[in-house]
Amino acid sequence: MTNFADNYGSMVYNDHTMKELLPKDTYKTLTKTIKDGAPLDIEVANVVAHSMKEWAISKGATHYTHWFQPLSGITSEKHDGFLEPVSDGTAITKFSGKELIQGEPDASSFPNGGLRATFEARGYTAWDPTSYPFIKDEVLCIPTAFCSYTGEALDKKTPLLRSMNAIDEQAKRVLTHFGETPKRVNTTVGAEQEYFLISEKDYAARQDLILTGRTLFGHKPVKGQELEEHYFGAIRPTVNNFMKELDDELWALGVSAKTKHNEVAPAQHELAPIFANSNSAIDQNLLTMEKMRLLASHHGLVCLLHEKPFEGVNGSGKHNNWSISYDSTNLLDPGDNPMENLRFLVFLTAVIEAVDEYQELLRMSVASAGNDHRLGANEAPPAIISIFLGDELGAVVDSLINGTDYVASAKQAMDLGVAVLPKFTMDNTDRNRTSPFAFTGNKFEFRMPGSEVNLSDANMILNTAMAKSLKNFADAMEGKEGDDFHTAALVYIKKTLTDHQRIIFNGDGYSDEWPEEAARRGLANHKNTAEALPCLVDPKSIELFGEFGVLSESEVRSRYEVKLEKYSKLLNIEANTMIRQARRMYIPAINNYMGELASDVTAVKAVIDADTTAQETLLKRLSAGLAAAYDAVDQLEIKHNAAQAVEDAQQRANMYANTVIPAMDALRNIIDDLECITDHDYWPVPTYNDMLFYC
Repeated sequence: MTNFADNYGSMVYNDHTMKELLPKDTYKTLTKTIKDGAPLDIEVANVVAHSMKEWAISKGATHYTHWFQPLSGITSEKHDGFLEPVSDGTAITKFSGKELIQGEPDASSFPNGGLRATFEARGYTAWDPTSYPFIKDEVLCIPTAFCSYTGEALDKKTPLLRSMNAIDEQAKRVLTHFGETPKRVNTTVGAEQEYFLISEKDYAARQDLILTGRTLFGHKPVKGQELEEHYFGAIRPTVNNFMKELDDELWALGVSAKTKHNEVAPAQHELAPIFANSNSAIDQNLLTMEKMRLLASHHGLVCLLHEKPFEGVNGSGKHNNWSISYDSTNLLDPGDNPMENLRFLVFLTAVIEAVDEYQELLRMSVASAGNDHRLGANEAPPAIISIFLGDELGAVVDSLINGTDYVASAKQAMDLGVAVLPKFTMDNTDRNRTSPFAFTGNKFEFRMPGSEVNLSDANMILNTAMAKSLKNFADAMEGKEGDDFHTAALVYIKKTLTDHQRIIFNGDGYSDEWPEEAARRGLANHKNTAEALPCLVDPKSIELFGEFGVLSESEVRSRYEVKLEKYSKLLNIEANTMIRQARRMYIPAINNYMGELASDVTAVKAVIDADTTAQETLLKRLSAGLAAAYDAVDQLEIKHNAAQAVEDAQQRANMYANTVIPAMDALRNIIDDLECITDHDYWPVPTYNDMLFYC
C-alpha cells in the first residue's frame, strides 16, 4: 500500500519542489523574495515561470490562472492555456515571467464600492510569492493580489498582507527590548470549518436552499440535537467516503487537514487543519470550501456552508485560531510561569487593548445576513465582543492591576479512580465555548466568524489593531533599557490592563444577564449587520487603517459600500424567494389539502350521520392559517418594495433589518405551523425530518 504521506503537497509548487527544480541562484533569490519581501527581477521571474510551467505540465496541467479574492469574498479565476500556435501549424508551450507576475482581469465587473466605473475596466492581478502555486483541475493556480488601474486594492488579500507587514514591523520594535531580532514575525491561523451535508435529491427539491443557501421555511425537526448523540458520533459510511476523498485532495494541495468529526446538529460536520501563516491559511480555507462543495456531488451529497441553513438546530461557524510567532517561538505562549514572562505579558496586554479599542471593527468583520441568524442564539457567541482568559491568566491580570502577589496554581494530577487508566496533569484553565474571543493555551480562538466567511477581513482587522497596540508600547518604551525598561514595562502593563479590563469576561456568554452587564461596562452590542457596518467608516477606523497603510480612506469606504450592497441584495433575494414560494407552492398545497379534507367531510356526511367535528376543526385551523398566510405575504411584499425604493444604502439596510426581516419571520412562522397540520403527501418540499436524517 502506498504511503499516503507521500502524496502530501504533490500538487503544490512548494519550497521542496522549488529547491529541487530551480537553479541554486534562482532558488536563493526567490526565497529571499518570499521571506524578506525583496523585489523579484524579471529575468529571475522568467526562470521561475519556465520551471513552474514544466512542473505543472508534468502533473497534467494545460492552463494557468491568477487565483484571487475579489470583494465578493469568494475566489475568482480566468484560465489561459500554455499552448501557443506557431506559423508552421504546430504549437509550443509558453509561460513567461511577465505572465507569472501580472495579469489583467476586468476591474469593473467585480464589486468595487465605486472605486471603478464600468468604462474604467482595467485592473491587475499581481503574484503573491508568499502563497505557493498549486494545480487544481488541470489548471496551475497562482495566488495573486487584485488591484485597480489606479492602484486601489480590490480584493481581500492585499489588505491582509499589508496588515501582516504592519504587525511584523511593530512586533520587531517590541522584541528588540528583549534582545530578539527575528527576520520576520508572522501571525498564524487555524480555521476550523463547520458544514452540513444533505442528499442531492432533497437539495434539488428545495428552491430556497438553491437560491439562498438556507431554508426560508421549515418547522424544526421532531428530533433535533436534544439527545446530543451526533456530536463526535460514529461517522456514517457515505459521509466517511466523502471525508476520505476530501482529505486526499486537500493533502495533495498541501492543506494540512488534521481533524474531522460529526458536529452538534444532525447532518453537521467539522474539519480542522494545522496552523499556517495567516495568508496561506486563508488561501487554504477558501480552497477547502471550494473542494467541499465540488466533491460532495461525487457521493450524492450537497455541502451547505451557510451559517444557518436550518432553523431550530445549531448553525455553522468557522473558528479563527490566531497567534503570533517567529521561527519556532510562539509569542502568546505563557510558559510555566506567565507572571514572570514579561514578553508574554506585553503581547497579552497588547491583545487585550487591541480587542477592546476595536471591538466594533471585529464585530463588523463577521457581520453578514447569514451570521445574524447564528450569533447570540445559544449556539454561538453573542454579538458582544469580550475576552476569556481563564482562571490562571485572569488571576495574573488581577494581580497586575491590583498590585497584589500572585500565587501560581499547582498542576493537579487527574486520578480517574481506575488503576489501569493513566494519570495525567489537569490544565490550569478550562475552555469557554460561549466566549467570542477565548485564550486557549497559546493562542486566541475568535469564535464569531460564520462558516461561509472569508477570514481575511477578521484577520486584517485583528492584525492592524494589534500593530497599533504594539506601536503604543514601543513608542512608550523608546530609549529605555535594562531595569528601567523592566520597571517602565510593568507600569505600562498595569495601566493598560486597568484601562481595558472591561473587555475581560470569564463567565457564561449565553446568559440573559451578560448583555445587561456588558451594557454597564460600555461594551458595544450590534445585534445585526445593518447596525455593525457603520463603524467601518468611523473616523477612528479610517485613522487606524491609514496609520499603517492597510487601507486608504477610499478603500475603506468602498468596502463599506460593498458590504451594505451585499447585505441588501441577499435579503432582496430571500424576500422575493419567500413571496414566490408562499404564493406558488405552500399556499396552493395547503389549499389543495383543505379541498381534499372538505370533500371527505361532505362524502362521509352523504353516506352516514357521522361526527366530523375533528375534520371540521382541522379545516378551520387550516383556513385561519391560510388567511393569515395571505395577509403575511402581502405585508412582506409591501415592506420589501418600500425597502427597495430607499436610495440611501445604509437606510435601505436598516429597513431590511428592522422591517423586512420581521415580516419574513412572521410569514415563516405561519407556514411552519401549517406544515405540522398538513398531510405529508401534500407538502411540496422535503421537511427537516426528511433532510437531516437522510441515511
